[in-house]
Amino acid sequence: MNKEMIKKIYAIIVIIFSFIWGGVILLYGLVLYYILYIMNLLFRKLPIDAKDYKGPYTYTYKIVEKNELKLDIYYPKVIKEKYPVVFFTHGGGWVSGFRNQRNNISWCRYLASKGFAVVSIDYRLGISHTMNDILSDYTDALNYIKKNANKLYLDKDNIVLMGLSAGGHLTLLYYAYNTFLNIADKISGIKGLVLYYTPGNLMQLFDKNVKSVFAKVATVTALKGLPNKTKEGEYIYYSPFFWINENMKPVLLVHGQNDRTVPVSSSKELFKRLKEKGVEAKILIHNTGDHAFEFENNDVQTIRILNETVKFIRRLTEYED
Repeated sequence: MNKEMIKKIYAIIVIIFSFIWGGVILLYGLVLYYILYIMNLLFRKLPIDAKDYKGPYTYTYKIVEKNELKLDIYYPKVIKEKYPVVFFTHGGGWVSGFRNQRNNISWCRYLASKGFAVVSIDYRLGISHTMNDILSDYTDALNYIKKNANKLYLDKDNIVLMGLSAGGHLTLLYYAYNTFLNIADKISGIKGLVLYYTPGNLMQLFDKNVKSVFAKVATVTALKGLPNKTKEGEYIYYSPFFWINENMKPVLLVHGQNDRTVPVSSSKELFKRLKEKGVEAKILIHNTGDHAFEFENNDVQTIRILNETVKFIRRLTEYED
């Protein structure tokens, strides 16, 4: 073997090693980003402290793969025979998050202090499960609430579905799909939806203007592949934008103008689609807010949006303070 051949082999080895090492560095960088993102979520909360609530009371709504899936219920302090329900679903890109993070707890306490029973659910995560698995958990949790409404002092005919980010996606997908197919038992009792910074068309998360690595990685992880020709149909199927229909109840959309994870255009396009279908819809945009702005900002806009959210839910449930 001559010197030229040795040099070529050496160069190839260096190139291969560089690619491998670069991949390792990228992987560790993504893991570190993911950890920091989750840690940041753990310590955030709404700018309004709530005291007039009871709970949480924890129930197992499903046992699957030897794991117990749980939900928490928060109640107002005012005693009633039954309470209007806010069915709350956390975010986290379908691959992270849990019901009793500080930010989710602050939402539940706040809404309970305003007169609603708040049901906050956990679901299996997309790291090791499919979107169908997650949706089946959502369905089973809602069914559990309806089935046990009387003994839990809940009004099963007075439910508002609410979700943050990926939780908003699950909420809208569940409701839009089932109203599109007119599956009565799944949509009964639902008076409307509250959706905070919700991705409506999952393909949009791969647009050039979306800089969030987490959004792309989380979506690919949950749907088990990139939005290429073989997966495009699946991305469309799991995008609630395409299931919006004229049979839907009122929808409140909330977003931050400077959202770097889910672009504000997502909510604006959802709003336009809802109006085209004749669905009552309202949109609130925080002029400077990023993703999950209500946990970061303690300003007049944020407080106004929180108050408007409560007013919207009260109107739908015909609840008077």
